[in-house]
Amino acid sequence: MQELDFCLITPSYAPDYHRCQLLAWSIEAFAPEKAKHYIIVPKRDLPLFRQIKYRNTRIITLESILPTWVQLPFINNCWFNIKHLLVRGWIIQQLIKLAAAEFLSEQVFVFVDSDVAFIRPFDWNFFIRDSLVRLYRIPGNLSPQAPIGEKWNYNARRLLNLPSGDIPVTGYISQIMTWRSDNLKQLYKYIEKVSGRKWIETVCSNWNLSEYVLYGVFVEEVLKVSGHYFDSECICHEYWFNQQMSDMDLENFFQRTPKEHIAVMISAKSGIEVQQYENFVKKFQKIG
Repeated sequence: MQELDFCLITPSYAPDYHRCQLLAWSIEAFAPEKAKHYIIVPKRDLPLFRQIKYRNTRIITLESILPTWVQLPFINNCWFNIKHLLVRGWIIQQLIKLAAAEFLSEQVFVFVDSDVAFIRPFDWNFFIRDSLVRLYRIPGNLSPQAPIGEKWNYNARRLLNLPSGDIPVTGYISQIMTWRSDNLKQLYKYIEKVSGRKWIETVCSNWNLSEYVLYGVFVEEVLKVSGHYFDSECICHEYWFNQQMSDMDLENFFQRTPKEHIAVMISAKSGIEVQQYENFVKKFQKIG
């Protein structure tokens, strides 16, 4: 039986509120009883997200965890700041996850985006094998977003002062990701040693970066897989297409969910409203 302390982390914002609300419900229904679920949102969205009041839920503002120099006005998906002029909203989302070890005390972080919902009971041992924590890794297939994936890999290696890797590159991106806090703290120190400045300043200077690729490359090639085991099996049934599904399509999607998957993901970009599929999610509680 593992003894590590886990938590779940979800960055979100107002347009994803209803999806995040369903995710929070599913964590209440299927996650370990004492699991903590940290939802990180912009301060302007705090009153909205405070309506989510499950026993697991903790709401944290983005502004409370990022340096004040990052928090200048937000315009057109960019943050103006005094050190780098512009920081992409995309990079801010990476920072939220990368900074987790600086503001949370748990030993293992389970990152889950707002458009995910759990459908089956699980405990933390689901992510443990021989006292090691699961790290998703699939050789030669970084992500469906290639060629941007090659840029993510290149920039991660540049930040870590590593030589160019093989093409196609290894992938570390999935819908439910587990990281170790102790490895993150080592990542901060390593980036600062390479760059000669604070890790968060270094990350902010990038335009294209994936936090999952950066952590995965660091763990595999610098730490040599410290405290992790690799797993290439998917544990979340996913829908990525930018088109809606009919009620029948949705029913078929949920019926096709493999038994070993503990969650589903219907991309927010699909245009499918949460109200169209939340009943399918909640049916799993009755089945369980």
